[in-house]
Amino acid sequence: MPKDDAQPLAGADDADKLRRHVRILVDLGRLAAENMELDKFLDQAVVQVARAVEIDHVKVLRYRRKTADLLMAAGMGWKDGVVRSATFPSDLRSPPGRSFQTAEPVVIQHTDQPGEFVISGLLREHGIVSLANVPVLIDGAAWGVLEVDSSTQRDFSEDTLEFMTAAAAIIGTAVQRQGAQSGETAALARAAAEAQAREVLLRELQHRVKNNFQIILATISIQQRRFESPDAKRALAHVANRINAISLAHDQLAPGQAAHVVDVADYLRALAASIEQQVENVGNDVDADEVELAIDRAVPLGLIVNEAVTNSVKHAFGEDGGGVSITLRTGVGYGEARLTIADNGRGFEEPRPGGSGLKLIASLARQVGGHVEARNSEGGAVTSVVFPVIT
Repeated sequence: MPKDDAQPLAGADDADKLRRHVRILVDLGRLAAENMELDKFLDQAVVQVARAVEIDHVKVLRYRRKTADLLMAAGMGWKDGVVRSATFPSDLRSPPGRSFQTAEPVVIQHTDQPGEFVISGLLREHGIVSLANVPVLIDGAAWGVLEVDSSTQRDFSEDTLEFMTAAAAIIGTAVQRQGAQSGETAALARAAAEAQAREVLLRELQHRVKNNFQIILATISIQQRRFESPDAKRALAHVANRINAISLAHDQLAPGQAAHVVDVADYLRALAASIEQQVENVGNDVDADEVELAIDRAVPLGLIVNEAVTNSVKHAFGEDGGGVSITLRTGVGYGEARLTIADNGRGFEEPRPGGSGLKLIASLARQVGGHVEARNSEGGAVTSVVFPVIT
């Protein structure tokens, strides 16, 4: 095994490199066709990728919808205890998150250069200088990310990115096949062909919707790079956060008898985790009763949380940051629930029902038949929405 990011010998024939890539892709394809557990296949896949790109730090990241993060599902070259436990943000400021959200490759030639990305502390701990990410796609929607990391500066060539894209496609095929086998076994056990058809339809819909979100976020990402104004960049980032909140709601759709409903507690926890990844020194705590709502009612609630937490981050805290508590209580009044977002910051400077942030929250609340209460407490600002629980 060559050392981390070892360079080919001077004057090495590009044809030799291409043949090596093809040979390793064939080996990877054979592994994908074998009947082995997914974890074992992924462990073998990172070794094959390391052979091809001549680099020792490789990982496959799998997106987890409940926590809205990327878990290192397999890895090579990392310290003990990192593989299958380390997580990475899935937002646009994270290199693998950007690749996952936009379904496009992301390359960073030097992690110390100032830019729009936040580099993980784990990568700095391992001395990573350069990195490249490509999405692992299933039916056009991102399942996760394949990443290679170098401890010496490296300009990743187009050939390397094309190889990684091909390897990621094989990984995606293996993941999809394993999922299909599990789904078929469960369907046979339940003897519910109609339910299985609904699940297949939902998965197809989720893939298509996820693909559409990726296209939108990729467009926003391109526009952010074109603008120099910090205000314009912040405005686009805010739009991207709102789109991400909607995307997370679709991630929570679960196959079953009511495939149109969302587990709101899981949704709020995933949304809080996603927001927390995007800001520094701000923690989000979620305490939610179990309730399921139709997705067209869950999305406005998620956008309310996104808007309220964003307002707290923007106005309530100083450099030391703070905390936000998100609470959902059912059984309030006659078939109603209360969603409360409270921070421990400065509080509202003055109650401003006509403020732009509260205007948007009030508009979103009306979409679910609710009303908004905004007030100061001893600990900070409190925004509550009371709404009827209608599935």
